[in-house]
Amino acid sequence: MDETPLERLGEGKYLLLTSYRKNSSPVATPVWVVRDGDTLGVWTVADSWKVKRIRARGDVLVGPCDLRGNPTGAQLPARAEITDEATAARYRTLIGRKYGVVGRLTLLASRLRRGQQGTVGIRVTLEP
Repeated sequence: MDETPLERLGEGKYLLLTSYRKNSSPVATPVWVVRDGDTLGVWTVADSWKVKRIRARGDVLVGPCDLRGNPTGAQLPARAEITDEATAARYRTLIGRKYGVVGRLTLLASRLRRGQQGTVGIRVTLEP
């Protein structure tokens, strides 16, 4: 049976998350991604521009990409929202499991540099 878009994106190593500036110009960013039930989870720095753009406008495009952000498949419309701390903590755990030693080292370095409050989770829900 064919995989759903949610399954394909959740299993991929990188997700191209395209958010929009106030003037509606798109900004695409490659991020690590985990599957969390019927949604995708992303973990990022709390004061990043992508977080500011998502707070202002939650409609995004998502799709598979490589490390450099080059799309490797179709980009799909989705809704993004900043999560609460408990969900962000769950995303950190899932990222540590999925990305192994590199993921755990990245999480540790971030926690030492920024503290727990220095990062947030982004919940991505694909639109039907």
